[in-house]
Amino acid sequence: MGILQFTAVVLSLQLGLRALASPVDNITPRTGPSFVAETVCDGDKYVYERLAGYGFVPSDARDKFGDTLSFGSSIAIDKKSWKFKNGVYTGILWGLPDRGWNTEGTINGPSRVHKFSISFTPKPSATAANPSPPNLLFTYLDTILFTGPNGTPTTGLDPDAVGSIRFPGFPPLPVATFLGDGFGGAGPGGKAIPIDCEGLVLNKDGSFWVSDEYGPYIYKFSPTGIMLEAIQPPNAILPIRNGTVSFSAASPPRYDLNRSVLPKDPTSGRNNNQGLEGLTVSKDGKTLYALMQSALNQEGGPNNPGRRPARLLEYDIKHGNPEYVGEYVVLLPLWSDPTVSDPSKRTKVAAQSEIHHLGDDQFLILARDSGAGNGLPSSTSIYRHVDIFSLKGATNIKSATNDATGGSIASAAGVLKAGVKPATYCPWLDFNINSELNKFGVANGGYGGYGSPAPLNEKWEGLALVPVHDSKDEYFLIAVSDNDFITQNGFINFGELQYHDASGANLDNQALVFQVKLPEGKGKDDDDKKHKRG
Repeated sequence: MGILQFTAVVLSLQLGLRALASPVDNITPRTGPSFVAETVCDGDKYVYERLAGYGFVPSDARDKFGDTLSFGSSIAIDKKSWKFKNGVYTGILWGLPDRGWNTEGTINGPSRVHKFSISFTPKPSATAANPSPPNLLFTYLDTILFTGPNGTPTTGLDPDAVGSIRFPGFPPLPVATFLGDGFGGAGPGGKAIPIDCEGLVLNKDGSFWVSDEYGPYIYKFSPTGIMLEAIQPPNAILPIRNGTVSFSAASPPRYDLNRSVLPKDPTSGRNNNQGLEGLTVSKDGKTLYALMQSALNQEGGPNNPGRRPARLLEYDIKHGNPEYVGEYVVLLPLWSDPTVSDPSKRTKVAAQSEIHHLGDDQFLILARDSGAGNGLPSSTSIYRHVDIFSLKGATNIKSATNDATGGSIASAAGVLKAGVKPATYCPWLDFNINSELNKFGVANGGYGGYGSPAPLNEKWEGLALVPVHDSKDEYFLIAVSDNDFITQNGFINFGELQYHDASGANLDNQALVFQVKLPEGKGKDDDDKKHKRG
C-alpha cells in the first residue's frame, strides 16, 4: 500500500493525585510561567516545562499487510535521524504493537514493528482558549514481521499450558499450538512462538531487542525480523503451574474461548499479562535492562496492594552473548481508586509500562493506573506519570536463592525482606494536568464530542527522548498510547477478516510531547557514568 499520512493533535497535562507511600515525593507544582512541575531525585533536579505537542494515528489505519495498525506498546527513535530545520523537527520512529486485537480472545497474528517518519513543529503559543491543531505528524513507511529462527512467523496466540519448542543455541521457548488457520477458519494448523511484545530497543546495526509478557523473555531480531537470540529470565520469574513451567497467560484464542488453564494464575513467577513490560539500554549500548510490570506471584502479586516490588534485570551485552549481571527491586507507586466503595480496598499499585535509561544509574519510568480512559465507563485517570528511579545504593539481589524457582525477596503480601534496599523512587511528570492538555484539545476525563476536548486513552506505554535544538539540557519526551486495536473498522489475518470491536469505540493511537529539562548529561548518549550501588 502507499505511504499513509496521519495528522496529529497536541495534548496537555493535569496535575493529579500524588503517589501514596512513595519513598520520595519532592514534586514542586508550578509557581510561575517557567515550568509545570519539578522534582529532585538523588540530588538531581528534573523539570517538566510544558506540554509541547500531540499527535495521533487513526484507529482504522492499516499497515502494508492490510492489518489494523497499532504501535503504542513501545517506541524507539533513530537518534541519527533526528534533525532540526526551519523550526521543524524530523526523524524516524519505530513503533511496537503488542499481541494484536484481543478484546474477544487472542489471535494468530504475527508480531511486528512499524516504521514511521515524524514531523514535529512546536507551538509554544497554544492556550486552552486557543488550542493548537495537531503538531506531531506521522507518515507510515514500513512494517517488519517477526519470525522464529526457522523463518516461521511468530503469533499473538496464548502459549500452550505445558511444553515448549526448541532450536539449536536457544533456551526452551514458549509454543502455541493452533488449529486450522488460527483464526477459526480452515487450515493445516501448526505451532509458532507466541510473543506479546512490550519493550523495544533499536540497535545501531538496525537489529531490535524486544521484551515480552508471555515468557517473559527478551528476544533479539535481525533488521529483517528473524529471531537471532533469546534471553530466558531467572527461574524465579518463569511462571509455574502444577509444579512445572507453564507459559499460558490464561488468554484463550478467539476461536475457542472455552479453553482454560488450571489454576488460572501461576503459583509462582510472573503473573498473567504482567511480564517484562519495560526495556531499555545504556547510553553506550553495552547494558540491557528489563523491568517486570509488577511483582511476581510469590512476592506480592497478583493482588493489590501487594504487587509493588518489581524486579529489574541487568544484562551485559557488550561481548555479543548476553550475561546476566544484576537484579534490583523497584517499589511501584500506590494510588487510591475513588470508584471502590470499600475504603479498605481503594489502595492500588500503579504498574509500570516503560522505562528509559538516563545514565548515572537513573531511569525514567512510566507508571499508571488502569480502568480509566477514552471509551471506558470512567475516563478520569488518577495516576498517570513519568517518574524517576535511581539504583544508587540499591541492593543487587541476584543470587542462587533469590533466582531459584519460587525464590522470593518479599513476603506474599509484598513486604521486602530484611536487607533488601529498593531503588529510590521519585514521582515527577503528571500526564493528567488539564490546564496543559486543554491547550491542544485533549483532556483527562470527559467524553469528547463536538467542541469538547478528546479524552486521553487508558494505556500509555511507550517513551522516547530526543534533544531540543540548541539547548544542552532540554529534551522532548514523546509518550504514546496502546489503543488495543480498538476500532469499528478493523482488519486481521493480512486484511482478510474484518472486525468491529464490541466496545463500539474507535481509539486513535495517541501521542504526547512533553518538553523537559534534565540534569546535565542525563540525556546524552555518551554518558554512562555509574554511581556505586549497594
